Amino acid sequence: MAQTIRRGGKAVRKVAAASGTKRKVHAARRQTGSVIDQIMQWLPFSEDMLHRILMVVILGGAAVLAWIVASMAGVPQLAEAEMAMIASKSGFEVKRVEVRGVNRMNELKIYEKVLGHRDQAMPRLDIAGLRDELLQLSWIKDARVSRQLPDTLVVDVIERSPHAVLRRDGKLTLIDETGSPLEAVSPARAKGLLVLSGPNAEARVPDLVRLLDAAPALRPQVAEAEWVGNRRWNLTFKTRQVLALPEGEDKSASALLTFARMDGVDRLLGGQVASFDMRSADRIYMRVPGRAEAVTAAARADASAKANAAAAKTQAARAAVASAAAPSKASATKTAQD
Repeated sequence: MAQTIRRGGKAVRKVAAASGTKRKVHAARRQTGSVIDQIMQWLPFSEDMLHRILMVVILGGAAVLAWIVASMAGVPQLAEAEMAMIASKSGFEVKRVEVRGVNRMNELKIYEKVLGHRDQAMPRLDIAGLRDELLQLSWIKDARVSRQLPDTLVVDVIERSPHAVLRRDGKLTLIDETGSPLEAVSPARAKGLLVLSGPNAEARVPDLVRLLDAAPALRPQVAEAEWVGNRRWNLTFKTRQVLALPEGEDKSASALLTFARMDGVDRLLGGQVASFDMRSADRIYMRVPGRAEAVTAAARADASAKANAAAAKTQAARAAVASAAAPSKASATKTAQD
């Protein structure tokens, strides 16, 4: 049987090849879509957020181009404002503030500083300037300010630790280990903290810390420290006994260590001695309340006893003389009568 061959028809191999290509394209599309879906599942934000970010990237690219053109035209400030406006319209502005690391200070003082920048576009926020403002707060030792896109500002602070209380002009102020003031406190809040007094005492806090470290056993017993004459310390213990230390960092540390050893042996703290004076290198002076009055009273009593004894002796002598003179007078009277 004769077979009719048509000219111009597609060959079988070509048809098969075209069909295979279509299948490969469909398979590639399915695989690509699956990979994209997996990537979307791994991302920490939704597809809407991704579209939003892509839009911002596109707008940001346009803004950068506008800024370059504006800079070339001599108006960079206008370009910066345009970029900030685009970011703000895209939702990248300060709406929320998160504060971390606050334990003792009043957290509202931080919000007062930060909320002044609320509703400001993220690109225009002066992070370094805001940190400098926070460091002006007495309680803040260090601070870090960071952006958490799209609309959150995170403030991490490191607080100063209260070390002692400064007493001046009848007022109490918390200070840290460097002597920097933190805030005014009531006597109730100052209870249990070391109390410092004396002119310029807050500047000597590091020296006092080293001094007390010389005698760790006595450190918990010290209630007050007075900087006297800008040269030496008087320590008041919880027993209200006072220890006067000599001038000089080494001499005062040595004297305090000696006192600690003496207290360990003789239990000086809690005894009758009201004050200990160790300003002399070779001796210690102790004052016992009422001891001087007792000594004076004893001396007066002794003197009075001696005076009374002398008076009694004199009176006895006079009586003896009088009794000896009485017979002679009687004899003379009798002779006169005869």
